[in-house]
Amino acid sequence: MTNGYMRNASMLYRQNSVAGSVEGADPHQLIGMLLDGAIERIRQAKSELALGDIAAKGNSITRAIAIVGELRACLDHKVSPAFSQRLDSLYEYVSRRLLQAQLNNDPHALDESAHLLAPVREGWQAIRDTASPAPRMPAIAGVA
Repeated sequence: MTNGYMRNASMLYRQNSVAGSVEGADPHQLIGMLLDGAIERIRQAKSELALGDIAAKGNSITRAIAIVGELRACLDHKVSPAFSQRLDSLYEYVSRRLLQAQLNNDPHALDESAHLLAPVREGWQAIRDTASPAPRMPAIAGVA
């Protein structure tokens, strides 16, 4: 087996694993997965920047910005307007810092972005740990 074949097999496994995880996840778990994904893409971007792989760094930052955008879109401003506005402002700031990291190849902006999202992720997980499990999302008719 070639190294390229193994890399492709590994990527296919990860994609299928993530797809399976998303399909079986409740809304709380989905937000946790988004937070994990954003932090992971930021870490990847920092590593790629250090290796000089600017194209891959750009791809990772673009994905991180998209994930943070999804986190912003998931906010329910009706439930707790003041809190959701603070999270919205944080996500907006993180998006701007990621864009600055992209434009300026700035590892400090990447570190700051990951540092700002980490406590949100920890807090989100703590909610899960202290609350009763949320009900699973109902299946969509005709979709397995």
